[in-house]
Parts: sequence; structure tokens; C-alpha cells
Amino acid sequence: MTSPASRDVTGMALVFVAGVLWSTVGLGIRMIDEAVVWQILLYRSLGLALLLYIVIRLRSGTGPLAAARRAGLPGLVGALALVAAYTGAIYAIQHTSVANAMLLFASSPLLAAFLARVLLGERVRGATWVAMAVGGCGIAVMVWDKSGTSAWGGNLAALGSALGFASFTVALRWGRSGEMMPAVFLSGLLAVGITTLMCLATGLPLVLTPNDASVALGMGVIQVGAGLVLYTIGSKTVPAVELTILSMAEVLLGPVWVWLFLGETATFYTLAGGAILLAAIIGNALSGARRKPPPIAP
Repeated sequence: MTSPASRDVTGMALVFVAGVLWSTVGLGIRMIDEAVVWQILLYRSLGLALLLYIVIRLRSGTGPLAAARRAGLPGLVGALALVAAYTGAIYAIQHTSVANAMLLFASSPLLAAFLARVLLGERVRGATWVAMAVGGCGIAVMVWDKSGTSAWGGNLAALGSALGFASFTVALRWGRSGEMMPAVFLSGLLAVGITTLMCLATGLPLVLTPNDASVALGMGVIQVGAGLVLYTIGSKTVPAVELTILSMAEVLLGPVWVWLFLGETATFYTLAGGAILLAAIIGNALSGARRKPPPIAP
């Protein structure tokens, strides 16, 4: 029998590897030659939906569509929020630095706490309000030197993506569900339909170059899909504070990959503001580590 300590170590390793996989999103999008947001998202969503269909079928023995239907309205809302988050993330990385985009994505937990307070009436700890204020200062520092229209558009898209991920988290709480896979599978299906219509409406070709198609499909299968599977499995035995800190691997490693392989660097403002934002997030997680979570109603 596996010991609890061994399960914790295994779970933390799986969550860390998931963060590493997620951190390659910037590098993947930089490797795209011609495709734009809707085309990238179409192929990435195809890869994601295919992988999750197989995984959900193997894990549950039931049809993934049935599992998505059981998630109900919260699952649908969460899936649509993810589509918005995916779209914003791709646009942001194409229009601002990877470091800037990834660090702004990290504001999602703080935004989720705020949305949960407004929409679900959940109590927000005093330390979390402080973290929100400090994190807001970090975001302000990060965008301080971005005076170009393109950079501002990328920054706003990154914050919109973070808001989408935060909305997904709140939708899971609303539905009293900790199972992400059915909603993410549904988001893949919805994204395929939405992006196909957008491509047709804007005259974008559905057939991409071999490089762009393979990179986008690979991102869906490996970067998003496999990362989600590992995170879902690993998170079952890892406390919330460790989950928050380990998931920071995504944010911290994202800029490293594009620096190592493409020579893309970050500005002083991005690094300084990002450090403030990450300190607020990690500090909030540590401050709540000993707090007993409220029971979830059946």
C-alpha cells in the first residue's frame, strides 16, 4: 500500500510537471508562422477535445458528453469562460511579451476570490483583500511602460484571459464540483464550433500549413490536455497552498523558454511588477494554509 507521504510527493511531482507543460504555451505560439488566434484555437481545441474524450472514457467508463451534461449550467458557463480565456491568452501572447502575458495570467486566483465574493457571497479573508490590493499594484507596475496600442491590447487580453480562468473556477464552485475534465472537454467542443464559424465569417482558411497545424494540435494534446490530466490526478493529494505555489512553475518558466530558445527578454517593469504580483499570490496562499476550509454542501 502506498503511504500518504509517498502519495503527496507523487501528487506534487505531477502538479509541477503540469505547470511545466502549461508554461510552454508562449513558446508554442511563438513557433506559429502564419495562423491567427481563431485558427490556432481551432486546432488546439481539436487536440484538447480528442485527448480528453479518450481520458474521460478510460477513467469513468462513461461517455464524455454524458459527463459534460451532468455538469449542468455551471459546467456550460465554465466551458464558455474557458473559451474566452483561451482566446485572450493566445491574442495576448501574440501582442505582448510572453513574460508580461504569463505574469498577468497569474492574477487569476485573486480575481476568482473577488468574483466568488460578488457572485456567490463567499467570505473573503482580510489577507486576501490585502493580496488583491498588492497584486493590483504589481499589475499597474507591469503595464506602466507599455504605451503602444499593440502592447496595451495584449495586456488587456491577458487580464481578460485571467478573468476567464477565474470565472471557470467560480463556475466549478457554483456547481459544487471539483472535477474539471468534463467542463474542459466541453470547452474544447464549444471552441471548435465557435472558431470554425469565426474562420468562415472572416474568410480565414480552415487548412493550415503543416507547421502551424502540428504545433497547434500538439499544444492541445500535450501543453493543455496532458497538463490538465496530470494536474487533476496530482491535485487529489496535494494541499491547496502547495497547489498554488507549484502552479507558479507555469508563470515562472514561461518567459524562460522563450528566452532560451528565441532570445525574448522581459523589461524591468515586467519583472518588478510580476515579482510584486507573485508575492501577493504566494503570501495569500501561505496565510490561508492553516485555515480549515468550509464544508461543501452535498
